[in-house]
Amino acid sequence: MAGKVRWGILGTGWIADLFVKDLQMHGHALTAVGSRSEASADAFAQRFGIARAHGSYEALCADPDIDAIYVATPHPMHHANTLLALQNGKHALVEKAFTVNAREAQELADLARARGLVVLEAMWTRFLPHIVRIREIVRSGVLGEIRSVVADHTQDLPDDPKHRLNALELGGGALLDLGIYPISFTFDVLGPPQEIVARARLKETGADGTVATVFTYASGAIATTISASDTAGRNVATIHGTEGRIEIDKVWYAPTNFRRYDATDTVVEDYQSAVIGRGMQYQAAELERLVAAGETAGDILSPAESVAIMAALDEVRRQIGLKYPTE
Repeated sequence: MAGKVRWGILGTGWIADLFVKDLQMHGHALTAVGSRSEASADAFAQRFGIARAHGSYEALCADPDIDAIYVATPHPMHHANTLLALQNGKHALVEKAFTVNAREAQELADLARARGLVVLEAMWTRFLPHIVRIREIVRSGVLGEIRSVVADHTQDLPDDPKHRLNALELGGGALLDLGIYPISFTFDVLGPPQEIVARARLKETGADGTVATVFTYASGAIATTISASDTAGRNVATIHGTEGRIEIDKVWYAPTNFRRYDATDTVVEDYQSAVIGRGMQYQAAELERLVAAGETAGDILSPAESVAIMAALDEVRRQIGLKYPTE
């Protein structure tokens, strides 16, 4: 799977750990890591056997032996960090949510296109084998007309008001961390909605603890999502069509199994996942594929779709009264 793209890792937090483990497991080329402190970069490089450690993001992005940057910082930093990578001629794989709003997302998409670079949202779920197969099924038409999509992402996470998930200045809340998954999934299945209705319960910090959405479409289809950062739920998803349905097991957005039923409620496909590792290597492979093909956008998740998803999140936030101090 591994291409010749040489990766640099921007940020040394938990998600960067997971990404690097999967890349190393599958033979991708890891060249350097960068942090805001030399000590953090050195520790990360030593832990994973990475040859170069840079004590600033600027030094990392200026490294001539890096082709692509994985941006693993909190949401409000994605825009500035990705701009830095693109301005230095690097392709960028940017953690989800892509940015904090559609304006920032559009700026990144425009700059990448102008410079002939790949900028790809690291919505790893889109590239997992079971989701690829589900996409094939939906597009084949065997489910008939899609009438509804139902998905949740509900976890019991720390309540500490200083924790990133609860701090508005860090883009905290259920929407950008958790809600991005089912909302991106509905876009994948049904495209952009015609109408959005959103409701939420806000925490004392102002961050959203629970957010629910109802998307409606010109076809008459309806998608519902619920996301929460303080209540653990089933984390399953279902696609209902006039000729059958797909039920995705827990945890639907990670490597897992699903079943397709026909209109008689008979299982006609029982998909069993066989992913080695967490599955974050597939998004890296997609960026490498685009680079090798000389393309800047693929059909699984284009920059234009990431912008559209951010615009939907902007509308959700408008309706629930959620605004980030960095905006």
